[in-house]
Amino acid sequence: MGKLKLSEKIGYAMGDVASNFYWRVFDLFLLIFYTDVFGLPAAAVGTMMLVTRIIDAVSDPVMGAIADRTKTRFGKFRPYLLWGILPLIAAGVLTFTVPDIGTGGKTVWAYATYIFMMLAYTFINVPYGALIGVVTRDSEDRTALTSFRFIGAFTGGSLVAYFTPKLVDWFGQGNEAAGWQMAMGLYGLVAAALFVLTFLSTRERVVPVSQERTSVWRDIRDLSDNKPWLILFSLALVIMMTISLRASTGTFYFKYYVERPDLIGSFSMTYMLALMAGAAITPLLTKFMGKKQLLLVLMSLVSVLSAVFFFVPSDQIVLMYVLQAAIGLCLGPKSPLVFSMYADTADYSEWKTGRRATAMVFSAAAFSQKLGGALAGALIGWLLGALGYAANEAQSDASAMGIILLMTLIPAFFAALSVVLIRFYGLDEATIEAVNSDLEQRAVKNEFGV
Repeated sequence: MGKLKLSEKIGYAMGDVASNFYWRVFDLFLLIFYTDVFGLPAAAVGTMMLVTRIIDAVSDPVMGAIADRTKTRFGKFRPYLLWGILPLIAAGVLTFTVPDIGTGGKTVWAYATYIFMMLAYTFINVPYGALIGVVTRDSEDRTALTSFRFIGAFTGGSLVAYFTPKLVDWFGQGNEAAGWQMAMGLYGLVAAALFVLTFLSTRERVVPVSQERTSVWRDIRDLSDNKPWLILFSLALVIMMTISLRASTGTFYFKYYVERPDLIGSFSMTYMLALMAGAAITPLLTKFMGKKQLLLVLMSLVSVLSAVFFFVPSDQIVLMYVLQAAIGLCLGPKSPLVFSMYADTADYSEWKTGRRATAMVFSAAAFSQKLGGALAGALIGWLLGALGYAANEAQSDASAMGIILLMTLIPAFFAALSVVLIRFYGLDEATIEAVNSDLEQRAVKNEFGV
């Protein structure tokens, strides 16, 4: 199995550019959209984020099981990049539509459309994520591919962070609700073209050593016996809480604490560009340090820098940007590292059990990340609601302090917790090399009937 071509790496990365026209909108703007544009109370939004995302998170392993059992002439996972386009476009527009039906009706609408949105996202994104596990078996190529993927993700995220407020203003002409609806329609069309490009430029090459059909419950039992995967599952949840708390609170932080909502776009884009730079240098960093050790150092720095952010006065905007860029640079390698490690745990599971369930590994990983995002969203909504948050008004001292803590010390705590979890991860580079060598030998024996 030869090295991947540059064109395939770029083509695969386009799928995460597409995904981030949705995911990054949710991460940066959804909470403040629901409170300040849609008109729901902060505590109600917190509960909704938890309930809907738990429903969505449970759907990830289900989608993984379905994708693992899909057989077409285009492969297991690539066809979903085409099948999922229309539901994704429709769900994005409906989620950011504000109906005139009263608070109770709006709440029902928000629950229904957001659940639809996340299910549509799962339908296309779980197979996309699993694709990395069957494009190549080479661990270095996977790390490079995940770096390309997340450079794509952060490129899409940068575009979303910078242009979304401008597009909402331009399309809406004073009507924010209409502006959001049309902006999401535009994002849907661009994402559709990019998913088609990913479909055309990638190939599925890794075939399971064993072709026997297994039950979903067998796949789940295999995961539960996979200790390295269990550590990554917990780690992804905690890291996602760190990331989502800072990302979602950043819009509140600049609107109400810094009192410069005009800087939200550039502040978020600074973070995304730093994430992109961090992802880009990941292959270089892994030449000097193992994945586990590198992740441990980076998350330690994130914890320290997030804590330092607490002490920044509201008028020190340059310092805020510098710290945000530094945090983004440290978090940038996290995604390539963790997703490459997930692919390694899929190999480890196949080596240990004789069965491969690539999509189940990645979908259950997505479950963890979405659960982390759900808990972060709920924490933000509940804490702001408890402290008296009032949309589009000057905040009380308690509410302002809540926003500051959600941006600084609370994420610092979860980043520190992730450092503890990383220490328990047991797959090093030598082990993975041995596992892959043995799997390749098994594949050759099966091919020749030895």
